[in-house]
Amino acid sequence: MDNEQPHQELVKCVVVGDTAVGKTRLICARACNQQVSLAQLLATHVPTVWAIDQYRIYKDVLERSWEVVDSVNVSLRLWDTFGDHEKDRRFAYGRSDVVLLCFSINNPISLRNCRLMWYPEIRRFCPNTPVLLVGCKNDLRFMYRDEAYLTFFRDRSPFVRATRKSDLVMPDEARDVAHELGLYYYETSVLTYFGVNEVFENAIRAALQARRQQRFWQTNLKKVQRPLLQAPFKPPPPPKPEVKVCNSSYGEHLRQLWLGRDHSDVVLVAGSVGFSAHRFVLSAASPAFYRLFALEISADMTRSTSDSSMVSSLGDFSDDNESLLRAEQRTWRRRASCQALPPARELDHPAFQAIRSVQTEGQTVVTLGKLLTPAAVRQCLQFMYTGTIDQRQLDLQETRQAAEFLELSQLLVLLVEMQQCGGTVRDGTQLQENHEAYLRRKLQDVCLDQGLFADIVFELDDGACAAHKAMLAARCDVMKAMFGGDFRESQAKVIEFPGVREYTFHKLLCYLYTDDVPAVSAARCVNLLELGNRLCLPRLVNLVEKRVVEDLERLQSSETIEQCLRLLEPVKLHNAHQLADWCMNHLCVNYNKLCRMSPRSLRLLHPDNQAYLVEHRWPPVWYLKDYDYYQKCLVERDRETKHALKSSSGCLCFSRKSESDPALSGHL
Repeated sequence: MDNEQPHQELVKCVVVGDTAVGKTRLICARACNQQVSLAQLLATHVPTVWAIDQYRIYKDVLERSWEVVDSVNVSLRLWDTFGDHEKDRRFAYGRSDVVLLCFSINNPISLRNCRLMWYPEIRRFCPNTPVLLVGCKNDLRFMYRDEAYLTFFRDRSPFVRATRKSDLVMPDEARDVAHELGLYYYETSVLTYFGVNEVFENAIRAALQARRQQRFWQTNLKKVQRPLLQAPFKPPPPPKPEVKVCNSSYGEHLRQLWLGRDHSDVVLVAGSVGFSAHRFVLSAASPAFYRLFALEISADMTRSTSDSSMVSSLGDFSDDNESLLRAEQRTWRRRASCQALPPARELDHPAFQAIRSVQTEGQTVVTLGKLLTPAAVRQCLQFMYTGTIDQRQLDLQETRQAAEFLELSQLLVLLVEMQQCGGTVRDGTQLQENHEAYLRRKLQDVCLDQGLFADIVFELDDGACAAHKAMLAARCDVMKAMFGGDFRESQAKVIEFPGVREYTFHKLLCYLYTDDVPAVSAARCVNLLELGNRLCLPRLVNLVEKRVVEDLERLQSSETIEQCLRLLEPVKLHNAHQLADWCMNHLCVNYNKLCRMSPRSLRLLHPDNQAYLVEHRWPPVWYLKDYDYYQKCLVERDRETKHALKSSSGCLCFSRKSESDPALSGHL
């Protein structure tokens, strides 16, 4: 009956090693079952020792010391020690069941001291106690590149430096030392909690294995295995770089367009005051203006059609007649320039009284109704451009009436709210953002989709695109200099733009008019990046980078790798560094697949890029080597286990010694 009751074993585990290798952190992580944060790990090291009386003082620590390993109920008592070599630790070694010999992954000297100093000391006081070699701070194999980790050391004293790759101890180096000493080898990290429970469970197994050799009659130890092999730690893949888009200046550019009023093509006359404006902005912001200017365009087309029909009715004529007709037309123009302005067309609308086009100046003059005062018109125009109003010179009643006539629904909402709140606006920023979003959508429709009110045409390699000088100059400094300086493009109606295709230029216009870029294919993004960089538009470059990354994430893995290879070096030439970093990161994470798919393309990369890929490949080379070694050890251990089952006898007194031989364990 007694044999059927759960047996309890007490295991004393002593932890030794150099100062600051992570002994106390490892013990606290196991005893308190807590993962340590990066900030705690990077704090200034204070030499400490885990007090053994913690098990007597704190009940929860004592409860967590109990663990069931291979059907054996065990209480693990951890003993911490000082790392100073001169300290006397014989009291800690007394009656120990297992010893953990610790070193730091980022300190090769601590590993050397394990072989030269610590292991001889352990064998002097504990000649038959099982020992496990433990590599602490395993996370530094990938954290030494982490930005938060590096930032911490940059902010501290220059005398404290971060871990470098040359400081790291690789798994095969530590395993060679373990094999030389005949020990099992494990790695731990209190940051990721890798191996913390595993190393103590196997320490318990090593202690119970040694105890079973002495107490072979105890049946509760019969199922205890020898320490298990530890699967290698696979570092997490590097995080994908985030594509950041610089702040928008769209609202400020529209404000400058309102204040400067360069390249205006319409004059609004209210009373005795004239306001210069732009037809495409008014048409996008106000449905009333849109219908007015669309009606004017229809009338102009009708007049031009009648003129052409009159010429065609003259029949065939010779070149001499054609030259005479052109001379007569020039005479008509000279006469018209000396005469008064063309007559205005009367309109039946409460907001508009008359409209006329001055062809010689390219202006449209709109006479507003008497119900619209100059102050109210100014407020409406300012709102149409900027989404704001001047509250210092605001007449609510007049402005509201003008907004109703011009069909400015957003402005009406603002004015009604101001009336209800006593002249103040609770959420003016939100209303401004709503108007700006509405204006972008309408500009997309009026200017890009319908192509209305354009005053400039760009001849491209495979077509032509119409645009508006005012918007281009307001949104792009290079265009502003071209249209405003002493260049021939400033007076031209048609501008040749060689080296640019219609697809690319249309994406550029989408950005200039709407401050956004539609979906961009990764296969056709280089020309757009080149154009954005040439025109000094960093936000456009950022938006294209973001759209290309979205497109790459939608592709299949093999296609994404091919596109990243193709884009990596060209995009760097056009300052698309975020896209280049994303492509490089993706190639590093998929380096093994890259080598199988496109070895020739990989060799064609710049040597610096090839070196970077080899250095930052994932999984790293050390992990692949460690994983291959682990698989071989598993096969060898399975073979030995099967052989032991065939040749083992039934009595524990004559069980094979190789099962607990530390030399064999170190080899595995």
